[in-house]
Amino acid sequence: MLTMYERAQKVFPPAAGRSTQLGVVRAEGAYVYTEDGRRYLDFASGVAVANTGHRHPAVVHAAEEQLKKAIHVGHNVAWYEPYVTLGERLVAATGGDTMVYFSNSGAEANEGAVKLAKYVTRRPAVIAFKGAFHGRTLGTISLTTSNSAYRKHYEGLLPSVYFADYPYCYRCPFGQEAGQCDFACTQQFTKIFKHLVDPEEVAAIIMEPVAGEGGYIVPPVEFVRAVRQVCNEHGIKLIFDEIQTGFGRTGRLFAHEHFGVRPDIMSVAKGIASGFPLSAVIGKRELMEKWPAGAHGGTFGGNPVACAAAVATLDLLQGGLVENARVQGAYFMARLQELKERFSCLGDLRGLGLMIGAEFVGPHKEPATDLVRHLQAACLERGLILLNCGADKNVIRFIAPLIVTKEQIDQATEILGEALATVASR
Repeated sequence: MLTMYERAQKVFPPAAGRSTQLGVVRAEGAYVYTEDGRRYLDFASGVAVANTGHRHPAVVHAAEEQLKKAIHVGHNVAWYEPYVTLGERLVAATGGDTMVYFSNSGAEANEGAVKLAKYVTRRPAVIAFKGAFHGRTLGTISLTTSNSAYRKHYEGLLPSVYFADYPYCYRCPFGQEAGQCDFACTQQFTKIFKHLVDPEEVAAIIMEPVAGEGGYIVPPVEFVRAVRQVCNEHGIKLIFDEIQTGFGRTGRLFAHEHFGVRPDIMSVAKGIASGFPLSAVIGKRELMEKWPAGAHGGTFGGNPVACAAAVATLDLLQGGLVENARVQGAYFMARLQELKERFSCLGDLRGLGLMIGAEFVGPHKEPATDLVRHLQAACLERGLILLNCGADKNVIRFIAPLIVTKEQIDQATEILGEALATVASR
């Protein structure tokens, strides 16, 4: 009998790539179960989607109850209870002075956020960051520079997009040392405005408050606050892409809370509904009220079942899972630090909550891409699913579900240690 992987090769193009060849038949909690009867500890969490774990009973119940009432109504046609309730909850969670527009995917939300900024400012330009990932639509790959493969053969793209350097302290793009620098990263905007684009032409600066696919990089607090100040000075709208960082992933409901900075506009998706397709643009009321009917739209955004699941997800997050992410994240970081002391190839550990990156390097700090590839395979053989990230794919990103226990973290750490001992000795 053919495996799912073998069957898939006949009907899906290579664009539908996977990080494993697993055929999953069931998923529950922190584990997935495959067609060959194996169980795997899932520290990919559907790429930061299953924050409440797989098939959390409260989310399943909320979805089942909504299925009995309506599957689709159409948010362009009428209002319905879970849609309005979720909007109220998200406004309350983001300061009370915001409004919400629902869509389906992270890329859609980022497109909507940029459209909103352009619409209300009447300005054409956007500044994004090198190494960022914002989506794969034509609009969002114009903002994405985590991998040139995403842009190959799709030029020309959205015009008037300019790129700044993200503050990657382990590999500072300005050649400075962490803790001993003069924050050249905050000064780069002066040069951008002088040489590339006048600030009065810039509608928005879009950034991930913690870089995702670019390497799970946590920027200095000073940098994030400096970006906010730049936006304030020039009437530029600050967009935070919280698609991967939001909904408890970093030990706060949203990652920007760690920095004491509020965006003008925020895009959210992934963990919002525990696996149901849903995303949102959340913007300050004063901006959203200037976005009239017809300026943006879509058919499936705010699906009733997805919204019901999202309300249940928020209940779980605010009921203890965000705090569990903070506590377990600190424990996980401590366990990984033990491995860092044993293995010199583990060059840097960074992260917030349960969004943790481990960068692997060679003897001269060069990216150890092959080592990470072999490490992932060795962990998979031992029952642990891990994903990589970073421009050189030399960073392991640990994306444990927010329901994770110390015992499961210990299990993952032991597997990783065994795999490292095997791979690092090659």
